[in-house]
Amino acid sequence: MQSEPQAFDRVLSSMCTDPHPAARDAAERFLATNPGDPGSYPAVAALEDDAIELLSDIAGLDEPAGYITSGGTEANIQAVRIARERADSRTPNVVMPDSGHFSFRKAADLLGVELRIVPTDDDHRADLAAVRSAVDDDTAAVVGVAGTTEYGRVDPIPELSRLARSVDATLHVDAAWGGFVLPFTDYDWHFGHAAVDTMSIDPHKMGQAAVPAGGLLVRSPDLLDELAVDTPYLESTSQATLTGTRSGAGVASAVAAMEELWPEGYRRQYGRSQNNAEWLADALEKRGYAVAEPALPLVAADVPRSTFDALRANGWRISRTATGELRVVCMPHVSREMLASFIGDLDRLEVRASVPVASDD
Repeated sequence: MQSEPQAFDRVLSSMCTDPHPAARDAAERFLATNPGDPGSYPAVAALEDDAIELLSDIAGLDEPAGYITSGGTEANIQAVRIARERADSRTPNVVMPDSGHFSFRKAADLLGVELRIVPTDDDHRADLAAVRSAVDDDTAAVVGVAGTTEYGRVDPIPELSRLARSVDATLHVDAAWGGFVLPFTDYDWHFGHAAVDTMSIDPHKMGQAAVPAGGLLVRSPDLLDELAVDTPYLESTSQATLTGTRSGAGVASAVAAMEELWPEGYRRQYGRSQNNAEWLADALEKRGYAVAEPALPLVAADVPRSTFDALRANGWRISRTATGELRVVCMPHVSREMLASFIGDLDRLEVRASVPVASDD
């Protein structure tokens, strides 16, 4: 095979990043292991326990419980499945803001639950009045996002937890991207801040683990019992995960990254990434673009479609929000030099666009 993986030097849209060297090494050593069969692979099963303990420390969970998933989509589907199984309703619904990840649409379709999508407020956070109007006795879960994929916003998690409790629903927090930066902010977002029942939090995003390494955390192990099925041909007797065979490489990589970086390495990383986001937002504002203030290391700016297309043609891997803004995620691989090069290309494109075309007359 002649193909090589794409370099990260012009990738500005991804929520994954170049793995930490320790995570890369651990992934390679555990490539052939399967935590879905803990009886046959006890070493990686023990590592998964370590991973959940580390993730629980990050997410304020006193009694570690959960498992390492393939990513946020699997964790979100499983959280909806838990909510559906514990709900006392034949027609359960899930209420989430329109900033919620598209994986919840997959979950609703797969699990046969109604998905009620409510608007966000002017700051792109869940509108509490809209959530309050949407929940009812059939609501199985309320979803809050701690680090939205388009604007990096953090929903009012404690208030959402109270609304969920008012109708005996679970509260699921999607912190797949934000979970590794939020510990160093003043936001209330985790199990220690509110009555959170389930959470998605991905080491393979800001955690610098190798893909795939997501995480599902639950407040108590009995919530995982809602997912359990018998596994008669394995040494273990039941399984609560969505997939059977899973990546031992992801588990080992997650542990290696977190042991190397939590907490001080992630604190320094957050500082760099947030400073880069604020630098980029300032640079774009100075050039006349409307910019959403970067609450977390993500910048959204109202850059014209023609300019966006030209930047992509220059090799920049960028994306747009649903309403059309340029979206840049300041992941660990995104350096100040990289952003300066991006702004340099933007300036050259704007100068070129402003030069009048010569007439034939």
